[in-house]
Amino acid sequence: MVNDPEAAKGPLVLLPSARTGPLRAVAKRVGVALLLLFATVAAVYADRDGYRDGANGTLSLLDAFYYATVTISTTGYGDITPVSESARLVNILFITPARVLFLIVLVGTTLEVLAERTRQDWRKARWRTRVRDHIVVAGYGTKGRSAIKTLLSTGVSRESIVVVDPDPRVVAEAAEAGFVGIVGDATRSSVLRQAAVARAREIVVASARDDTAVLVTLTARQLNPHAGIQASVRESENVPLLRQSGADHVVTSSEAAGRLLGVSTSQPNVGQVIEDLLDQGSGMDLTEREVRPDEAGGPAGAVGEPVLAVVRDGRLLPFDHPACADLHTGDRLIVVRSQRERRASPESGEAEARDNGRHENGA
Repeated sequence: MVNDPEAAKGPLVLLPSARTGPLRAVAKRVGVALLLLFATVAAVYADRDGYRDGANGTLSLLDAFYYATVTISTTGYGDITPVSESARLVNILFITPARVLFLIVLVGTTLEVLAERTRQDWRKARWRTRVRDHIVVAGYGTKGRSAIKTLLSTGVSRESIVVVDPDPRVVAEAAEAGFVGIVGDATRSSVLRQAAVARAREIVVASARDDTAVLVTLTARQLNPHAGIQASVRESENVPLLRQSGADHVVTSSEAAGRLLGVSTSQPNVGQVIEDLLDQGSGMDLTEREVRPDEAGGPAGAVGEPVLAVVRDGRLLPFDHPACADLHTGDRLIVVRSQRERRASPESGEAEARDNGRHENGA
């Protein structure tokens, strides 16, 4: 349950922002206040002949501190007064603005709350008008975090990821990690509208329950008929429901883990390779890229990188398919690429980014 009264009114949007510790904030205010005090003392003492002390007529350094203190704190006993034109001009142009600024520092906590509230409202409104072609991740549990980690390793920016979760503490963690967070139930259309699902490029459904995943997928597909929806379920019997609800790809988490356990038990080295391929950016990665002009017309085996499959006209062809003996312009290759190769050839990463960009624009 969301205890925040603001969240009770509707979905709560948390934008990533830098946080300042309370001691540092207080020390900053104290420093500004002391700076104003010493600047006022210096201005008064430099023109001490323009002031009249009701006690003895002359101003000492202590009198300057006394006058500065009672003046900028708006106490103003009136026992020391500016009498010369220069002293009165300094009071008008410098000491009075310093007094106002000193008061602002004293009530800085209240003003900061108001200013922060206004700034956050402005940032939220600006974000809603500008966000598009982003990725919405429904669920910030183990599956959601792993999906985001993989997305980041493939070059997706943190600013283009929006997290939706009903737990305010989880969403706060996502905001601290640099993601936009929405507190709310992703099965509700009002919550997904706050995440701008209608303008999203991809939607990742990573909820812990299969029935929740079905409802989230149905709602997301209704709001955005064109976005790609990648969903996860625990039981394979629910896969058809997810596909009927509008999911483009469905991953069965429990069975996938079970298959990996079986492979690791019977063939440990094969299991290790599969884990490496699944951990994007660690060693070997599976990458999809477009066929280059110098590769068109040749067989898949002639490509410099190991080719596992070819995507042609929406069909996935294994590397030994007869059609892979003649690559066509527009084909996309599923290749294995190592991190060592990427470090040795920086231009390969740039080429991959261009290929991915063309693929996303075409999609």
